[in-house]
Amino acid sequence: MKMRIAKFMADAGVASRRKSEEMIKKGMVQVNGKFMHDPATNIDPDEDVIYVRGIHIKPKNNKIYIMLNKPSGCVSTCQDEKGRKTVLEYVKDIKERIYPVGRLDFMSEGLLIMTNDGELTNKLTHPKHEITKRYYVVINGEITEGEKEHLEKGINLEDGKTAPAHVKIMKSTETRSELTITIHEGRNRQVRRMFEALGKKVIFLKRISEGDLNLGELKRGKYRYLTDEEVRYLKSL
Repeated sequence: MKMRIAKFMADAGVASRRKSEEMIKKGMVQVNGKFMHDPATNIDPDEDVIYVRGIHIKPKNNKIYIMLNKPSGCVSTCQDEKGRKTVLEYVKDIKERIYPVGRLDFMSEGLLIMTNDGELTNKLTHPKHEITKRYYVVINGEITEGEKEHLEKGINLEDGKTAPAHVKIMKSTETRSELTITIHEGRNRQVRRMFEALGKKVIFLKRISEGDLNLGELKRGKYRYLTDEEVRYLKSL
C-alpha cells in the first residue's frame, strides 16, 4: 500500500511526521539507494527499501506509549548537538524507537509522553488541539492578585500575547511563592517567559498533568506504560 514517506517514518518510530519531513528535506533519507528530498514522495513499505542516516527502517506494528517523569538537566529530544543528556537515557530498556511528544525545557521536569505512534504524535502536537497542561511553579518573591490576573488574561511576549491561563496560588510570601498554572499553548519556554515578563524568576518548574493524564506518584527519572484507557483517551483528543 502506497503512503507518504514521512508518514511511513513516523509509523516506524523514526520521528514525528513533521520531524521526518525535515529529515527528508535535509537529504537524510534514501529510497532504493536514491536520496529523497520531497516529503510528499510516496513509497510502498512492502516493496521499497528505506534507509535513514544509513539505518534500514522497517515497518513497525508494535506501538509503545509511556509516561516519563523527566528530570531536569536533560533535553526532551532524541539527539542533542551540544552533547547533553537526552530523555532516551531513561528509557534504554525499551527496544522500540520512541520519541517525546512535545517538549519540556532543559531545566524543567515532569510529565512527558513518549511513543512511536507518529500519527498520534502529530495530532497531539498540532496547534489546533488545545490540550491543557498544568505546571507546579516556584518563583522568587511574592505574587500579587494583580499579577495573577495579568497571567490569566494573557501576557505580551515577543512572539505575541499568550492565551488566557488558569492560576492557583498555593503559598505566597515576600521571598517565595508556590502556584499552579494551566495553559494550552506549547511555545518555547512559555511558562518561564510569562513569569519573566512580570519580573519573576522561576526557581522550579514541573509539569504535573496533560489533559486528563496526571503524573501522580511516578518518581523522577522513571517511566510507566500508559493504560489502554489512557491511550484511548489520547486518541480521542
